[in-house]
Amino acid sequence: MSSNSNDLRTPLKRARGLGSGKDGTGHFIWQRVTAIAVALSGIWLLGVLLSLRTASYPYIRDLVVDPINATVLIVFLLGAFWHARLGLQVVIEDYVHTPLTAGIAHFANIFVCALASIAGVLAVLRIALGS
Repeated sequence: MSSNSNDLRTPLKRARGLGSGKDGTGHFIWQRVTAIAVALSGIWLLGVLLSLRTASYPYIRDLVVDPINATVLIVFLLGAFWHARLGLQVVIEDYVHTPLTAGIAHFANIFVCALASIAGVLAVLRIALGS
């Protein structure tokens, strides 16, 4: 197959000059880190939501004003949207084969996830800071 036993590329990859993107490990690690952050903060969020079934609006507002609760809620929002962006990026890379469509899909993915996370964080900060 190859004179170099460490070269794991197929003959077609060698002929085209294509190799590893050298970014898969970092992407994999960030997917796992964000998944853990979302899982842990999601358990907290689920517990809080279940305890608020009959709570009044002022009580819920006071709950979000607490710095620990606001921080965990922001961690959940940032982790969830970052994790969603990473997952959708993989789906786009795997299933969208037209370069123009893939570029538009990547841009839309980044734009929507960034916009939604910024809006969520600003909403939590607005409640937490009392403005």
